[in-house]
Amino acid sequence: MDVTALRALQAPLKDSYRSDPGAAVVTLKAKGELDDQHIACKVETGRAIALAGLHPATGGSGAELCSGDMLLEALVACAGVTLKAVATALEIELKKGIVHAEGDLDFRGTLGVAKDAAVGFKAIRLSFEVETDAPQEKLDTLLKLTERYCVVFQTLNVKPELSATLAVA
Repeated sequence: MDVTALRALQAPLKDSYRSDPGAAVVTLKAKGELDDQHIACKVETGRAIALAGLHPATGGSGAELCSGDMLLEALVACAGVTLKAVATALEIELKKGIVHAEGDLDFRGTLGVAKDAAVGFKAIRLSFEVETDAPQEKLDTLLKLTERYCVVFQTLNVKPELSATLAVA
């Protein structure tokens, strides 16, 4: 896809959202079902069922997906798509690109071993390796705009309002 095709695809959406901001608000949903045999949750991905379970550092077998890994994978997916879209919009030819995400967890927090150990990632690092002839100033803009428009990156960067409920079926 080139910049002209991308703009043609997005222009009617942008016009619609400018005239009706409410049309731009979409509620994305995810659903999972607890596994009745294991400490695991079957997550519907839209393409298949992903079985998430305990990370080996918390007693898991490693056979199931770890939700921490899935979070990093979602970040890689979103950042990769965003980088590609922004590169297209800026007319930066990317011959090749690799996206990496890594995060540091202290499992003492998750297991309740140490109250001073955080539950969750202490640090997440996102990096890109690209093969391109674009000048550095364009690449700086590419990174800045990718950070700005990546939904998962911004969700992690600016904490959303969170809530949780529990109901008896």
